[in-house]
Amino acid sequence: MCHSPLHPFLHALPKCEHHIHIEGSLQPSTLFTLAARNNISLPTNDSAFSSATTLLARYDHFTDLDDFLHYYYLGMSCLITQADFHDLGYTYLQKAHADGVVHTEIFFDPQAHVSRGVTFDTVIAGLREACEKAEKDFGITSLLICCFLRHAPVVEAEELYHSEAVQKAVREGRITGIGLDSSEAGFPPELFAHLWAEAQAQGLRVTMHAGEEGPTGAQNVATALFNIGCERVDHGRLIVHDEALMRRVAEKGSLLTLCPLSNVALRGVKSVAGVPVKKFLEMGVKFSINSDDPAYFGGFILDNYCAVQEAHGLEKKEWIEICRSAIEGSWCGRARKDEMVRLLEEVERRFA
Repeated sequence: MCHSPLHPFLHALPKCEHHIHIEGSLQPSTLFTLAARNNISLPTNDSAFSSATTLLARYDHFTDLDDFLHYYYLGMSCLITQADFHDLGYTYLQKAHADGVVHTEIFFDPQAHVSRGVTFDTVIAGLREACEKAEKDFGITSLLICCFLRHAPVVEAEELYHSEAVQKAVREGRITGIGLDSSEAGFPPELFAHLWAEAQAQGLRVTMHAGEEGPTGAQNVATALFNIGCERVDHGRLIVHDEALMRRVAEKGSLLTLCPLSNVALRGVKSVAGVPVKKFLEMGVKFSINSDDPAYFGGFILDNYCAVQEAHGLEKKEWIEICRSAIEGSWCGRARKDEMVRLLEEVERRFA
């Protein structure tokens, strides 16, 4: 909990989360439980895996994105059955609801699972079951975004996308869009342009991670939005170094999905004060606040809201603007957006 007098207001805000990797919500205690359930042997040559406590402590010392991804992929190796994915999804949704999330658009990484012999159907069946149960229990709505791994061969993403299992999920509306994640440096967006065009032709929404790391980060954002036609960009922080590009992004109205605690954990910025929240507000760049991989980066979505408030001292009207942008940048239908706008207006009146 933050010490800001605005904390009750921050908690009450109806939040939309667009940048959450469901595998990144796997907390160490759950990881050890799943490993035991599925007879998975955790590394014995890494003292971090001595206990859930030591593993959590290791998460406080990532040196960069690749260091994090090493532990991220080890963690997801414990996810095997439909029940595992259900439990993973429902646990996140329960926590998100407690943090004030009313709508969430969840990334999942099928390549990392099918490469281990876990079927796409197993993954999506468990996640969809969790989403449906959480909507019934908490009223939280959710969509699934199928993410591809940019560091893997492009042909691997193509083969999976064209598989009957994925195409069936597309036809049935079980996935809403596609995304691109993993290491950004060295893997430019244009490698996947043709696949994104095909997905758009099939009616899918499209996004990409860009502008998180590397000297070409800002250019990657421009490529994703203006050449490939992505509707939003995940991260996008590095456009702060290109004022002309910020103006173009603002004019286009595209949403960036900022992840403040993630940026600090992966050493993209020294502190949350280095995340360009104020500059983006000043320039009219729309963004939402998200948790990315909360089990690894020290905080779920309310923790990120609190960290931004403590670092930047925003006014209530600025938070209302952020939440309104998040609602309008969501991929749910107009009726659901209108419901969330009404919730936002109720909070605005209550805390006036």
